[in-house]
Amino acid sequence: MTPIVFVPGLLCSAEAFAPQSVALWEFGPITTASTLSGETIAEMAAAVLANAPPRFALVGISMGGYICMEIMRQAPERVARLALLDTSAQPDTPEQTSQRRVMLARARESDFAAWSEETLTSILHPSRRADANLRQINRRMGQAVGLEGFARQTEAVINRPDSRPGLAAIRVPTLVLVGDCDALTPPERSEEIASLIPGATLVVVPDCGHASTIEQPLLVSLALARWLQE
Repeated sequence: MTPIVFVPGLLCSAEAFAPQSVALWEFGPITTASTLSGETIAEMAAAVLANAPPRFALVGISMGGYICMEIMRQAPERVARLALLDTSAQPDTPEQTSQRRVMLARARESDFAAWSEETLTSILHPSRRADANLRQINRRMGQAVGLEGFARQTEAVINRPDSRPGLAAIRVPTLVLVGDCDALTPPERSEEIASLIPGATLVVVPDCGHASTIEQPLLVSLALARWLQE
């Protein structure tokens, strides 16, 4: 069985993949990488590799997808298959960078636990933003990362490279998945990734925002199970 390594997104903990960790245990040993060390996406990727099995299936969501694409640049021979969820291969635009710096300033001025809950909840599908369970998950994940962790991750995301030039070199079974109502990394970003990776499979999850793994856990787990059996 091939080990599976999950890589969480910005301001997210291992809880982002809790449903998949339960659903996919039969396919191989599962670990969730820490994103709490490293000042850049490249350093985060190196830290994941330092603690990962020799060869593994790699799954990343959002910022975790940026890290996964960097792992494919640093050590492609160690990745048996790749899944990129709700992410983008493009670098930040000046407008996105400005918005991130405003968010960081607001986070520093606020009750961070409450701020992180509201911020993470805002990226969900509109029909789920009042869901008490999802709100609590988001609060716990925000507390797990903390303000300084969020600040460091934000700077890493702002300074990430353009991953598009290297996508054509990926030669492992690849799943690209996105929520149909993902406002943060819209479906066209995933369509672009899938078009650049040879043989990639694109899955668009219905009635779903940016946090697909906890919004539509069953559909995401089913898509990952199919990918693991390719």
